Amino acid sequence: MPNMFGTDGVRGLANRDLTAQLALDLGDAAVRVLGDSDRGDQPEGRRRALVGRDTRVSGDFLASALSAGMSAGGFDVIDAGIIPTPGVAFLTSVLNVEMGAVISASHNPMPDNGIKFFARGGFKLPDSKEDEIEAVLGKDWERPTGAGVGRVSHDTVTATNLYIDHLVSSIAPVQPDKSQPTPLKGLKVVADCANGATSVVAPEALRRAGADVIVINASPDGYNINKNAGSTHPEQLQAIVKASDANLGVAFDGDADRCLAVDEDGNMVNGDQIMGILARAKKREGKLAHDTLVVTVMSNLGLKLALKDMGIATVQTNVGDRYVLEEMLKGGYTLGGEQSGHVINREFATTGDGTLTALTLCNEVVKSGKSLKELAADFPQLPQTLVNVPNVDKLASKTNPVVLEAVRKEEAMLGETGRVLLRPSGTEPLVRVMAEAATQQQADEVCARLAKVVADELAL
Repeated sequence: MPNMFGTDGVRGLANRDLTAQLALDLGDAAVRVLGDSDRGDQPEGRRRALVGRDTRVSGDFLASALSAGMSAGGFDVIDAGIIPTPGVAFLTSVLNVEMGAVISASHNPMPDNGIKFFARGGFKLPDSKEDEIEAVLGKDWERPTGAGVGRVSHDTVTATNLYIDHLVSSIAPVQPDKSQPTPLKGLKVVADCANGATSVVAPEALRRAGADVIVINASPDGYNINKNAGSTHPEQLQAIVKASDANLGVAFDGDADRCLAVDEDGNMVNGDQIMGILARAKKREGKLAHDTLVVTVMSNLGLKLALKDMGIATVQTNVGDRYVLEEMLKGGYTLGGEQSGHVINREFATTGDGTLTALTLCNEVVKSGKSLKELAADFPQLPQTLVNVPNVDKLASKTNPVVLEAVRKEEAMLGETGRVLLRPSGTEPLVRVMAEAATQQQADEVCARLAKVVADELAL
C-alpha cells in the first residue's frame, strides 16, 4: 500500500483496507521506530505505549491487534478504551509513555477506521517518522522473548478521569483550598456527541464546569457513530437548541478532535468564527502570542479582515491540523486551527481538542456577557463557492500559463474584497476551485469561469 499514511494516519474500510493483520504489523513497526528514539533524561526501564479508540465496532479487533503488535515488540501497553483522540495525546504527554496510538476514522462513516500515532509528549508524528514506520512494516526482526515481551493492561476509568480533570481545569483551575469554580453556572448548553468518543467526557466536563447540559447522540452502540449526528449532521442540534431555549449548542465529530457550534437562534457558528472569538479573547488576556492566529488556506477571508481590524495578524498554512501545529511550534504561536472546527490551543493541548474548544467558547460567552450570536457577528463570512473539477491534470494547475493568467485576472478584479484558490486533490485527478467575494452571485460567477478554464486546459 504506497503512501499508507495520509494527512491523519492510516485510514480505510475496516477489515478490507485496514485489517487486523495490518494493525498488528503497524504496532510491530511502530515500536521499532519510536522505541529507538532518544529517551533524553528519562530513566531506564520498560517502555510503554498508550492505546485509545472511538466507538466503532471495528475498534475492538483493531485495538487488540495493535496492542498485540506493540506488546510482542516488548512494550507494555495501557489500553485506555474509548476516549477522544486529544485525550490520548494529553495522556501520552503526562503519563510519560513512549508513544500513543488512536484507532479512529474521526468524522468518517462507521465502516471506516484508522490508526494514528503520537510521539512522546503527545505530538503527531512528522512525515519522516511515518515513512520510517512504513519502511519496516512487515519486515522480520529479532523480537524479544521471555521477560522481554510486554503486557497489555486495561484502565478506562483512570484515563478518562485524568483527561476530564485536565479539561475542566483549563477554565476552572482548582483553588488552593481544593475547591473548583463553576464558571459556566447559568449557561444552558446542548451537546451533540455524535455517538462517539466524547459521549461521556464532554457532558461530564461541561457539567463539572457548571453548565446546564442537554445531551443528545451520546448512546454509542458500535454502529451509530456520526450517523445523522455530530458536526457533520448538525440539523438535530440546531432544532433542539431553539426548542429548549438554550444559550448555545456544540457539536463534536466521532473522535472529538473538532467542534462546531450553534447560536441561540439555531445558526451555525463555524471553526473560523470560533477561532476569531477565541483569538480576540486571548489577545484581551495577553495570551495570544505575537498577536497572531494560525489558519489554513481554506479559512474565510472575512475572518482575516475582521482580525486585521482588531490588531490580530494571521499566518496561513496548507490544509491539515498537523501543518497548523507545525507552524505554531515553529513561530511560537498559541492558537490556530481550521474552518472545519479543529482548534489547537497550545496553552492546554498538543492537538485539536473539540471538548476543550467547547469549554473555552462557553467560558467566553459567560465572560463577555454577550450571546454567541453577537460574538460570531463580529466575524462575518464572505460568500464562498467551491467547485470540484474532475478528470484533470491536477499538478498542471500550478504551472499552466492559461490557468495562471485566469487566476491573476480574477484576483485583480476582486482586489481586497475577495480571493480565489485552486487546490489539487491529494488522492484523485481533481482540482478544487474556490472563490470568495462580496456577494454570492459574484463568487458563483468567478468560480464558474475559473472552473471552465481548468476543465478546458487541464483535461486528461
